[in-house]
Amino acid sequence: MPIDITIQQYLTQFKGWPLIDVRSPGEFEKGHIPGAVNIELFSNDERAHVGTVYKQQSQKAAIDLGYQYVNPRLQEFIDRSLAVAPDRKVVVHCWRGGMRSHAFAQHLEDNGFNEIYLVEKGYKAFRRIALNSFDNYKINVLGGYTGSGKTHILNQLTTLGEQVLDLENIAQHKGSAFGSIGYGEQPTTEQFENNLYWIWRDFDPNHPIWVEDESPNIGNVNIPQYLFQRMRSNRLLFIDISKEERARLLVKEYALDNKPKLADAIQRISKRLGPQATKYAMEMLEEDNFYEVALITLHYYDKYYLKGLAKRDQDKIDILKLENTDAQANAQTILKYFQKQFYVGV
Repeated sequence: MPIDITIQQYLTQFKGWPLIDVRSPGEFEKGHIPGAVNIELFSNDERAHVGTVYKQQSQKAAIDLGYQYVNPRLQEFIDRSLAVAPDRKVVVHCWRGGMRSHAFAQHLEDNGFNEIYLVEKGYKAFRRIALNSFDNYKINVLGGYTGSGKTHILNQLTTLGEQVLDLENIAQHKGSAFGSIGYGEQPTTEQFENNLYWIWRDFDPNHPIWVEDESPNIGNVNIPQYLFQRMRSNRLLFIDISKEERARLLVKEYALDNKPKLADAIQRISKRLGPQATKYAMEMLEEDNFYEVALITLHYYDKYYLKGLAKRDQDKIDILKLENTDAQANAQTILKYFQKQFYVGV
């Protein structure tokens, strides 16, 4: 008989177990538990139809309709489940631990699955945890103008054994008009939150977490409000690197991509650059003078970042001047600076 477990039990006791999410593809795409496999009981249209019948007719009519959709696919459910859990041990969930997951789990048991666990209150229970898990941790916030190589520094800090939350990597975006270059499709905000929590849950609360200073949104996704407020109220270590050095780094990061993407990004900030600067940037791009393009765009981004910096508590900003964008050397310098200053965030 399928056994009910809490979401806390799943997260702590069933690490590595196959997890089947039986919600519709639309629900799954909007947000799901990382690592879950979607074996939908109903398609998007079928789920909508069943819901309409439930509201307009009755629960029995909706259940009867559901069986009409499901019955022809019973063997398919078993085949797909075996592909996910060949040892016939699995965890199953739906939106809130209702009929869909229970019916699916019973079908698995009736067809030879020997260990089946059901997540009580389903995905809804996971979301509650995912959105309320960012307190009681120390945070070190790393800031700096565009092109300072903050992401590279964070990667080096990880190598040095520090805890790092790389928000831009999780968001699949670097936050600027050029931010999508080099990345695939962004997750939904809901999935971004889920993925963020999935990394956060493994951090040690006794040690600080390094995070890059960000705007409330990164591309099309939003940072959870409570986490963002924590980031903004913390001390900020601002690394100051010359515009010329930063432009050279940007050329390395962006010039290898195709020029149409760069041109599109320039056009998206054209109103802020102004007509003359935009025209000049496009001319330089056409001539493959990526360094000059970088200098032009940095003029805008530096002013934009300064506005945000001015809104922070100036007593909580530490400025560290660095000579270049050597991430390995800069990471070590930053750690030494923190040790000397005797603070690791609050």
